[in-house]
Amino acid sequence: MSDGPMEEDMKKLLRFLKSYRKESVLAPLFKLLEASFELFVPLVMAAIIDVGIAGRDSGYIVKMGGVLVLLALVGLTASLTAQYFAAKAAVGFSAKLKQELFAHIQKLSFGDMDEVGSATMITRMTSDVNQVQAGVNLVLRLFLRSPIIVFGAMIMAFTIDVKAALIFVVAIPLLSLVVFGVMLLSIPLYKRVQAALDCLLGRTRENLTGARVLRAFNKQGEEQARFKEENQQLNKIQMTVGRIAALMNPITYIIINGSVIFLLWIGAIHVDGGWITQGEVVALVNYMSQILIELVKLANLIVNVNKAVACGNRIQEVFERKSALVETGHTAEAMTQADWIVEFDDVSLAYPNASEDSLSHIDLKVKRGETIGVIGGTGSGKTSLVHLLPRFYDITGGTLLIDGLSVQEWKLKKLREKVGIVLQKSVLFKGTIRSNLLWGKKDATEEEMWTALRIAQAEDIVKGKAKGLDEPVEQDGRNFSGGQKQRLAIARALVRRPEILILDDSASALDYATDARLREAIRKELTGMTLFIVSQRAASVRNADTILVLEDGLVDGQGTHEQLMDSCEVYREIYESQYGKGAR
Repeated sequence: MSDGPMEEDMKKLLRFLKSYRKESVLAPLFKLLEASFELFVPLVMAAIIDVGIAGRDSGYIVKMGGVLVLLALVGLTASLTAQYFAAKAAVGFSAKLKQELFAHIQKLSFGDMDEVGSATMITRMTSDVNQVQAGVNLVLRLFLRSPIIVFGAMIMAFTIDVKAALIFVVAIPLLSLVVFGVMLLSIPLYKRVQAALDCLLGRTRENLTGARVLRAFNKQGEEQARFKEENQQLNKIQMTVGRIAALMNPITYIIINGSVIFLLWIGAIHVDGGWITQGEVVALVNYMSQILIELVKLANLIVNVNKAVACGNRIQEVFERKSALVETGHTAEAMTQADWIVEFDDVSLAYPNASEDSLSHIDLKVKRGETIGVIGGTGSGKTSLVHLLPRFYDITGGTLLIDGLSVQEWKLKKLREKVGIVLQKSVLFKGTIRSNLLWGKKDATEEEMWTALRIAQAEDIVKGKAKGLDEPVEQDGRNFSGGQKQRLAIARALVRRPEILILDDSASALDYATDARLREAIRKELTGMTLFIVSQRAASVRNADTILVLEDGLVDGQGTHEQLMDSCEVYREIYESQYGKGAR
């Protein structure tokens, strides 16, 4: 996405504030009310000095002191009310933004997710959204208050003494030049900070998820060095931004304090000449102090808004990433069962930004109820092939039909109800065994769940737990072994009884006997289900109706075990490497 004006992307995100129009209007209005009362404080102070103190009128001093207290109470009430409305709008905006962002991410294809990266998505969803929320809150509270105080104080100063007020005319543009100069310098740097933060988060996530591997290979020192290098790069950029931002306050204070000194000098001359009173000089100094405070607030507001805009641009980039998976919207009633439940016709697949195809010229026809084995070396395209069936990726060449209809013409929900898949990495979600099984079928009965567990060879796992189906499952299923997680994941897929079941190397953690019992149970109890078994074990695919042998994304052989032993050298090498030379 090309960089446009910095506010464009934020404008697009502000649609999430529509539900909080009232709060978005009331927050700045109450802040405006607070600012209006604050502008009268120097005038009341001037009156106390010029009338009460000069005339030694204690009653007048008490009366005007009461006015100051009243102004403070009204200002405090207006401020608290503004804070409430601003917080309500900002938090509500953030909640809606997160919800929509999460929903949008769920619609992205695996290719989009691979390209962007999960660490980047997490950063967008957390720190970026929080920064935008803080920016919205600050803008609602200060974008009217600070300018009104600055220009209101200048106008009030002109009502007191025109010549002295000319100092304000010089000081405010100088201060604005500093503020906006810092802003322009810092905008591109904040984007670099967030990009470096993405990189560091990715490194952290990789190290945490691969902690066991790191320790097994004693690579902690090397990874610490790499982390230190990337952390130092982030620190260097942050220090650069910090130095630029740090210039703002001292320079603004120098300008303001210089203006106050000059104001006191001019004021003293005018008091001596009888043109203005002592109280009015104090009022002018107070107005200058108000301007100082508000310009510092405005400077910090601009810095934080810059951060929010940079983060908002990054969030909008995710929203503008449209999924490659476009649905045409055929209904299930329009489908008719074809002779072949799955047809690959000269299918090819190239991943985004890949230099060559991962799959090329795949031809395969599968009858309903058949078992298809997919075998090949690492990186041969086995997983890529089966991921095309539930349309995790779109084919880039040829035609892929499910029940006689192109996968692109299926509604994704209907297609994925028809196709069940157990992935290489078994993932269980925090909850219970029951709640995980209900992912497969939300209204599944206990009988259906126990049947699925029995077929998946997971019945003994559940019966061995004190709470049975209600046994807690920790995040990522870390309280279960690899083999237990695989069997529970298979049971979750079987609960739904999909027409097509894909076991993508999902029995790799099972021993040969359990793997054999699993395949036998599926064959006997799930007749009519079309089964794709992806494995590097020849034993897992040996009894399949058709075995597809892949090599570098191409079909090297296709047929039964006996046919491939005679005709496919790749298959024969795989089989003999596991069973010995000459084995059949």
